[in-house]
Amino acid sequence: MTTQTLPRTTSGWVGLARSGPDAGQGPAVVAAVYRLWLVAFALKMLGSTWDMSWHFKWLRDDAAPPHLLNTAGTVIVVALVLFQAYHNVGVDKAAKRLMVGGTATFLIAIPIDILNHRINGLDITAWSASHALLYIGTAFMLLGVARGYWISTPPSRARTVVSAFIWGFFLENVLFPSQHQEYGQLSLESWLAGKPTAEPILLQFAADQIGRPVDKIAVTGFALPVDSWVYPAWITGAALLTLVAARAIIGARFTATAIAASYVAYRLVMWGLLAGTGFPKSIPPLLLLAGAIAIDIVFLAFAGSRGKKSLIPQQAGPERVAVAKGSSGLGVALVAAVFGAAVATAATAGATWLQDFFIGTPPIDYPAFGYGFAVLALGWAIIAVVTNRQRA
Repeated sequence: MTTQTLPRTTSGWVGLARSGPDAGQGPAVVAAVYRLWLVAFALKMLGSTWDMSWHFKWLRDDAAPPHLLNTAGTVIVVALVLFQAYHNVGVDKAAKRLMVGGTATFLIAIPIDILNHRINGLDITAWSASHALLYIGTAFMLLGVARGYWISTPPSRARTVVSAFIWGFFLENVLFPSQHQEYGQLSLESWLAGKPTAEPILLQFAADQIGRPVDKIAVTGFALPVDSWVYPAWITGAALLTLVAARAIIGARFTATAIAASYVAYRLVMWGLLAGTGFPKSIPPLLLLAGAIAIDIVFLAFAGSRGKKSLIPQQAGPERVAVAKGSSGLGVALVAAVFGAAVATAATAGATWLQDFFIGTPPIDYPAFGYGFAVLALGWAIIAVVTNRQRA
């Protein structure tokens, strides 16, 4: 693919934005648009990562640098959605609806979140309703991008890699709220050790909201405001399910492992940058790798037993790949879903215990892995049914 068909002047780009690409420009414009999506989400991810650490140090500020970085990515997102939706570039109806609906939800959530802070003061948890709207909007937005890119790009190694990046951004969005516990545990430990990482004005503000002095109860309420069952259930039922979906759709071997490893590597790099510049530290979720590896092994094991490349057949772009009809393939896939969920959950729980032994974890209610297993098994089974029907 060449970019020589793209405009070389400002007026040419303005014309392209107004009228859309012609037939010769189509492939190059689609490629350029989805590269810009990667840039936009990279900015949003960097902003959100910095934002979480920022809020464990200082009082909230609408114009804080992490918010501005995230806003820069959002501006690019809005421009891309308007362009693609208006000119139908690199999207079908489903992708367009997901992009537009997700972006609209995200934009509506911004004033709601600001109003929430104005009325209720400091919002000390990433698990609040107004924040959930931001995550949900971003999730739908990313699903639209994943679908749009997949159906508008011919099969290739580049499509596999870029799709993995998109699902990596989706994983980061899913895991963003659980970072509250990963930062909160170390924040509480620092305060108990007499070396708080949060500024006194932040701790005082949080304590005033519940009418207490700055004591252990107040600091715990700020640092760890949700029950200990939330973290293991979310990691298993949401993060691992994201990796299952990515593996099923992309279809490449060790997709889940590659995405999880990339996310963990990103968190470790950001840990070094943030901690090195005086920001609070977090506990990186190394435990995620065990579940990801288990997912990939289950896919490969069941695929091998059927003599095929993947357990759940993946899309191959706009075209459909014909397979033999019958209930046996779906039955095996459903068995794999339940078995795979059990193996991945057990691997994650074991890795959690090991991580806690060596570097620590947020508070963990181990029976809550059972809740995550139920969601993961159900979600994996639904993915099996949907993808099996698409290939029938």
